[in-house]
Amino acid sequence: MAKIGLFFGSNTGKTRKVAKMIKKKYDDELVAAPLNVNRISAEDFMAYEYLIIGTPTLGEGELPGLSSDCDAESWEEFLPKLEDASFDGKTIAIYGLGDQVGYPDEFLDAMGELHEFFTERGAKVIGAWPTEGYEFEHSEAIGEDGKFVGLALDLDNQSGMTEERLNVWLSMIAGEFGLPA
Repeated sequence: MAKIGLFFGSNTGKTRKVAKMIKKKYDDELVAAPLNVNRISAEDFMAYEYLIIGTPTLGEGELPGLSSDCDAESWEEFLPKLEDASFDGKTIAIYGLGDQVGYPDEFLDAMGELHEFFTERGAKVIGAWPTEGYEFEHSEAIGEDGKFVGLALDLDNQSGMTEERLNVWLSMIAGEFGLPA
């Protein structure tokens, strides 16, 4: 089994695209094939000590799921399956997709929701990302240190920066996950 689980929720496929970009950089022994959370069990998710997870922010700052008009279940329906799980000893890195121009008041809020969910259950979340280079009004994904709680991506307005940001972020988290930098 691979060392790191790679999971995402998506609606349009952009978050899946980023997961595939991550997977392309590592072999099967290091990073597992990316899986949509609507196709896995809680046991599949809990099998990993190290996790990279991704989410878009939809509508008014919501996690993807049926109530946010997704075509299929996603994080909204999956998280309740993990409600009673302990994430003590697990390390998680989060990437989030948002639209800072179209939704400047809830930019990346869903990433903040995932961060809160997993830290409340004991996970160590790594990969904080600077807010410089983004223009938005408010985000629930900003931690106490003034940084985003994970990698902030805007494929709608800054798609040309995605690969570089992803490479820098993966280098940042590499040591925590035992990955080559």
